Amino acid sequence: MLRARAFLVVAAACLAGSGVAPADARIVRFEIVRSETPALGGATFGAVGTYDRLVGRAYGEVDPVDPKNGSIEDIHRAARNSRGLVEYAADVEILVPHDPQRGNGTLLFDAPNRGNPMALGIFDIGGSFADTAAIGDGFLLRQGYTIVWAAWQGDVLPGGGRLTMQVPVAQRHRGVELTGRVRSELIVSAPAPTLNLSAGAFTGASHASYEPVDPSGGGATLTRRVHEADAAEEIAPSRWAFADCDAKAFPGVPSTTRICIDGGFDPNYIYELTYTARQPRVLGLGFASTRDLLAFLRYRDHDDDGRPNPLAHAVGHLLMHGTSQSGRFLRSFVQLGFNQAEDGRIVADGINAHLASQSIALNVRFGQPGRAYGQHEDHRYPAAEAPFTWDSSYDPISMREGGLLDRCRATGTCPKIVQTVSSTEYWQGRMSLDTTDVHATRDVAPPRDVRIYLFAGTQHVPARGAPAAGICQQLPNPNPYVHAMRALLGALRDWVDRGVEPPASRIPTLQDGSLVASSAAGLGWPPIPGVQFTGLKNELTELDFGPHFRAFDESGAIAEPAVERRGRDYAVRVPRVDADGNEIAGVRSVALQAPLGTYTGWNLRRTGFADGDLCGLTGSFIPFRADKAERLAAHDPRPSLQERYGDHAGYVAAVKAAADRLVADRLLLADDAAELVMRAQASDVLRAPLAAEPAVSPSHGGRHAPVSGAATRGAESR
Repeated sequence: MLRARAFLVVAAACLAGSGVAPADARIVRFEIVRSETPALGGATFGAVGTYDRLVGRAYGEVDPVDPKNGSIEDIHRAARNSRGLVEYAADVEILVPHDPQRGNGTLLFDAPNRGNPMALGIFDIGGSFADTAAIGDGFLLRQGYTIVWAAWQGDVLPGGGRLTMQVPVAQRHRGVELTGRVRSELIVSAPAPTLNLSAGAFTGASHASYEPVDPSGGGATLTRRVHEADAAEEIAPSRWAFADCDAKAFPGVPSTTRICIDGGFDPNYIYELTYTARQPRVLGLGFASTRDLLAFLRYRDHDDDGRPNPLAHAVGHLLMHGTSQSGRFLRSFVQLGFNQAEDGRIVADGINAHLASQSIALNVRFGQPGRAYGQHEDHRYPAAEAPFTWDSSYDPISMREGGLLDRCRATGTCPKIVQTVSSTEYWQGRMSLDTTDVHATRDVAPPRDVRIYLFAGTQHVPARGAPAAGICQQLPNPNPYVHAMRALLGALRDWVDRGVEPPASRIPTLQDGSLVASSAAGLGWPPIPGVQFTGLKNELTELDFGPHFRAFDESGAIAEPAVERRGRDYAVRVPRVDADGNEIAGVRSVALQAPLGTYTGWNLRRTGFADGDLCGLTGSFIPFRADKAERLAAHDPRPSLQERYGDHAGYVAAVKAAADRLVADRLLLADDAAELVMRAQASDVLRAPLAAEPAVSPSHGGRHAPVSGAATRGAESR
């Protein structure tokens, strides 16, 4: 039987509570769409037992006059209801222990990435990056967390299990339409006849498009170029159209949300569409909705209609996690002061901003928060505006002074911060600017309430299985960081729950020489045969987005295209490597301390895909040779596997020694260490080859081939 207390969770997200007068911004209604008691097929998770699931929709209201909401771009231009409030609606999912008393008392909010729940893919080995029922090894549930997902991005389209949010459009006045110039960068990895106007390297077909004022293409331009810095070649208006050519050849069927080109889109090019669009969404409401939902779950007893909050008095602490785009959302959430609830109390005690070296352009007119940043793709979108540092610092390039924690410090609502990054954030995300001055002359240490950890030798999201190189020159990087993420989540919880300090930050620094220029000499890069090394990284020159863009808050109205302020260049640095090409600073995983190859945070695009540019958020894996003879024949300067470990037992011993060191440093859980050693023992690394066997005729079947080294390495990347 459905327990009302367990399934009105967010719905109850309709504020009102504990004898406190309702605030103006709140969730007023929550409708249950689906409930499961127990969830996940009735599976039990250790002492925690079974879990229940609530799938619902939260309806909220925000007061546009309240100063706490005044920073939301165009909030005053949104339609208001009879109470003078601005409305929104958001999808919500919750996994909660059937018996909350058996949980750990901590609510973990996982901010979706482009509508996709991410935590189960980040913390649970084998878990999904999209499906909240695919829990992998169930780590988070065995730990007893109550997990909450809620949509915050108002331009995500439904489908594919994505969580979506509906927000109003901004109007000029009295219903008059608001228009503005929009720039859409269109990049494909395979030929395509038609794209959404919003389609890009990180958005695809999952994001809503801003419709053009003139669907005939008047006033719009489409260009193409191979490399980001190349001069753009304009494509004649007769060769493209706002249309759909999937079912009908060019010029296709007219459309206000799609674009097609005669001959189709070529993956070797960056296409750039600039046009006048209509109906900008008030996307900054995503900050307020997240604030108010979590404040309700933590502090209120019931909603406006008296329905109980099933988590009332059960949330001892609240943690927030965001991965990549949603990690950047959390940075901006804190920076803009939304960790203070309407009644002044703190929302989140701790935040893990994962893979988030920059902020997010959510709170802008005609915002495209699904865009990212990169040396090749999305290079000239808002993402990298000062302040970069958590503590206050002065930026002589932008001539701005401040830090990401300024607002929450003024109100006493700062959370404990754990920032975790891969090596890719240094090569593509300009991560060094978070911990150095803008000219890379001195380090800027994180403040006491912030810890920063580089997962050395990792790519943005580690490769799973044994994938091919795809559009990149090298194999993607499988070096996992899931084990360190699990240990550091526990450390963050201990920090906010018991005041136990987490391990010290692990990052490269200028002072110790581990943060360096990206030239081969500066980096210490070895000459590995078959690997093109150029030292290319994502540089940063200040961009001017016009007088109505509030760069300090990454908010306001953007003028497109942005103007590059030549000469105002930031100094971007990357982690130094050893003779193997592996990074020397940061949290060095078992895979990096007992390596099977070189693991980098960068890769280059191959021929036909803008050859030589950085290959998105993908790193490289360059395997070691098996033995000395093979190494010498290939002219590889890196010692072979046999030279390193001797034999299989030597490799297993190296893995165990590395695991023991990480456990002692509180960067690896003991159970995970034991699993990694068992996996090394089961691997075929340096095992003696099987003796040759007589051929077996097809009619008699045959033995399975032994697991290859490549397959083993793929399994280790789960």
